[in-house]
Amino acid sequence: MDRELALEVVRVTEVAALASAQWLGRGKKNEADGAATSAMRAMFDTIAMRGTVVIGEGELDEAPMLYIGEKLGNGAADAPEVDVAVDPLEGTTIVAKGHSNALSVLAIGDRGTLLHAPDMYMMKMAVGARAAGLIHLDDPVEKMIEVVAQAHHKRVQDVTVIIQERERHQALIEAVRETGARVKLFGDGDVGAAIAACMPQTGIDLFLGIGGAPEGVISAAAIKCLGGDMQARLKPQNEAERERCRAMGLRDPEQLLTLEDLVSGDDAIFAATGVSDGELLQGVRYLGDNLAETHSIVMRAKTKTIRFIRTLHNLDYKPNLVWG
Repeated sequence: MDRELALEVVRVTEVAALASAQWLGRGKKNEADGAATSAMRAMFDTIAMRGTVVIGEGELDEAPMLYIGEKLGNGAADAPEVDVAVDPLEGTTIVAKGHSNALSVLAIGDRGTLLHAPDMYMMKMAVGARAAGLIHLDDPVEKMIEVVAQAHHKRVQDVTVIIQERERHQALIEAVRETGARVKLFGDGDVGAAIAACMPQTGIDLFLGIGGAPEGVISAAAIKCLGGDMQARLKPQNEAERERCRAMGLRDPEQLLTLEDLVSGDDAIFAATGVSDGELLQGVRYLGDNLAETHSIVMRAKTKTIRFIRTLHNLDYKPNLVWG
């Protein structure tokens, strides 16, 4: 992939964030998602690439979506052919309620490098570069935390594990607390949470839990850029879901998935823009005089370059993003 593509795709998450942020706290999650999707699709069409959506908003989501198999980019003959994983608005409920940690996110890889993950549950574990390769998804929680503590030169009681606040995680939360480690709970938006575990400045050392499989692939692209590690295992709930896994190329629906299984090859691009304030990024700011400010991150696996981008937008020149 051309390195220029990394800077181009951040424009896509910027417009999706601007479009959806106007619905923050208004109680209308589908309207927010639809605004993000429409803006993202329109901006994608200006970019020199031949993209195919392999991770969309989910096969079961009734909201307007960038669907699996959709073609994105201007289709120029000399443009790179890429896989695209998107979530125009990660955290539709977050935006509806005016909560924190909503993002617009995407990942891009060379054609055939992103796992075609079905829309179902996935068990996930993520750590940063210091602990990469040192723990296994099937390790007892006690061992994971001890190894992560040693890798970060911390006491166990100084380790922070981020887990989604769900009833299915209650036993996991209790097991972490019994070791003496800290638990940081979050509501929605597990892409941002997984990435936070790989960035030292967040103070989060380990991400654990069961969440969406599509979000797992998007997270894996970012974690690859950060030099971290991720392991996962799909959690099909019935035979129909197991068959869907097989139809998407996974002979064993519950096999261990390494970072290389999730995002293969030596390159990937990840971009995100904050919609509401969160662990990773600040949200959209409306500054008056029809000006808005966005905060984004864009990363590339091949070079391990991480860019934080603060952008000032004059909405007079973006009339399609002005909410009516």
